[in-house]
Amino acid sequence: MSAAPFVVMAKPVGPLCNLRCSYCYYLDKKEMYGRGERFAMRDDVLEAYVRSTIAASPGPVVHFVWHGGEPTLAGIGLYRRALELQRRHLPDGWTLVNNLQTNGTLLDDAWCAFLAENRFAVGISIDGPARLHDACRVDRRGRPSHERVMLGLRRLRAHGIEPDVLCTLNAHNAAHPAEVYRFFLEERVTWLQFLPVVARDGAGGVSPQSVAPEQMGEFLCSVFDEWVRYDIGRIAVQGFLEPLLVAGGRSANLCVMAETCGRVPALEHDGSVFACDHFVEPEHFLGNVSSDGLDTIVGSPALVAFASAKRDALPGRCRDCPVLFLCNGGCPKDRLAAAPEGGGALSYLCAGYRRFYGHALPYLERMVALARAGREPGAIMVELEVAEREARAALRTARRNDPCPCGSGTKYKHCCMGALRR
Repeated sequence: MSAAPFVVMAKPVGPLCNLRCSYCYYLDKKEMYGRGERFAMRDDVLEAYVRSTIAASPGPVVHFVWHGGEPTLAGIGLYRRALELQRRHLPDGWTLVNNLQTNGTLLDDAWCAFLAENRFAVGISIDGPARLHDACRVDRRGRPSHERVMLGLRRLRAHGIEPDVLCTLNAHNAAHPAEVYRFFLEERVTWLQFLPVVARDGAGGVSPQSVAPEQMGEFLCSVFDEWVRYDIGRIAVQGFLEPLLVAGGRSANLCVMAETCGRVPALEHDGSVFACDHFVEPEHFLGNVSSDGLDTIVGSPALVAFASAKRDALPGRCRDCPVLFLCNGGCPKDRLAAAPEGGGALSYLCAGYRRFYGHALPYLERMVALARAGREPGAIMVELEVAEREARAALRTARRNDPCPCGSGTKYKHCCMGALRR
């Protein structure tokens, strides 16, 4: 039994997918296997995975995450067998949670009925409105996927499933924060995750589809400002709620924000286990679930070293950063930039993290203070509304040569008076 919780990201069809998203980092993993590879998880591997996961789990809740590629390509039959095995091996009093992360394009009524009947949590990938989503998320023939994804979303809801939404931040949609965020509000999304795209170009840099660091920071600040003013309790944005946990003295659930990583190994269709979904490479191979128990794998020296390297390889600039406690250097896969002072590499997204966390932290700290005073953190929305009304009133009564009410330190006539006239 593992001493600490872990979640295995299982890929029953490996890198197979019916889409060809331009920023996908996983499709080329086919090259690790020989010609003729079927990329289908065998029944014996499936049983070894289920049995080993339960045996290694500290309980009483055991999480199974089905990922890809596109995991629905495995067919409903594989998941029926997985459920049978889970029930067979689960100790009395323990609980199962199955999570399926899908692109949504293959979800018909049979799939949705199965997922609802067996209480799967579902995540669906949507990059915003059609013109932004379809800029990157196309199928193998280059056809747009947005319409099919939204049909999948509607079918899930018709069967009583409200999915979490994963939205990548890439060079296309990150330039339009208001349009992207309001699209999700209009679609009544209740849980949203923004995932920055940092794709390598093979020459030491990043691909054109990757989000620029400053672009990511400005996107998150813009969306956060609207969320903290109007939408707390209406939509849960993971990238805002996780730092709120940390600001309140708790640990983040997101591995990207944690001090160390290594609690989310990746399981390929053939039973091979790797340190992370982003490090499915021979040098990060940890063993095979059919021959090496997950208890041994998640406690292996190789995984322990991989996990601690996130913390131990931080450059001095990170260690002195006032928002280190929130970002912890970001995901190791994004550490591409050499630190000027030497030491480990900086995250490619460093400037974006510093911009966003520095902007959001005063609001998060106020929300923590409200909670500690026995009030809802969402009460900050009322406080911000009152502050806005007072600021507008101050602007209306200010004289030309008065210090500007906005607090800039300049005269009103040289500051907000001109802006108001424009």
